[in-house]
Order: sequence, then structure tokens, then C-alpha cells
Amino acid sequence: MRLLAALLLTTWLTACMTPAERAAQIEREVEEMIQVYGPACEKLGYARDTDKWRDCVLRLSAKDDQRFGRYDRRPTTTTCYGHRGFYQCSTF
Repeated sequence: MRLLAALLLTTWLTACMTPAERAAQIEREVEEMIQVYGPACEKLGYARDTDKWRDCVLRLSAKDDQRFGRYDRRPTTTTCYGHRGFYQCSTF
């Protein structure tokens, strides 16, 4: 039991990020968004490195986040029951 507690505590402490590490991670995510959505916003007519272009990049990223559930990482279970074309499904 003590070994399990020690392992959990060690894992929890090593999973913590310093503010500098968090800032670096956010910077990498922003760079990825610019690489992915920047060209699309330029094709839509927004001049690169303007406020409207940045807004376009953020809107396209948010739309994909919502569409693909990037921030919903909880495991889900779907259960369906019924017969002859009448089904009731629930997802948790």
C-alpha cells in the first residue's frame, strides 16, 4: 500500500509543469495553429499578421476543437437497446 502511495505521489509531482514549461507548451500550440490555419485565412483574403487574420486563425481553430471534441477527452460509453427499428441510445 505504501509503495502504491509513493508511486502515485511521484507520478503526481512529476506531472506538474512549471510556468515556463506551460508557456512553452502554449507557444508550441499557437505556432501549430498558425501553421495549420494561417494559409486558409490568407486564401480567405486576410492579410498575414493582422488582427483580422489572427481572429480568423482562432475562429477556425475553435471550430475544429468543437467539431472534433479536442478538449473532451473523457471516455464515453454508448448503450443502445430496442427492436425492429426502434432504438433508444444513451451516451455517458
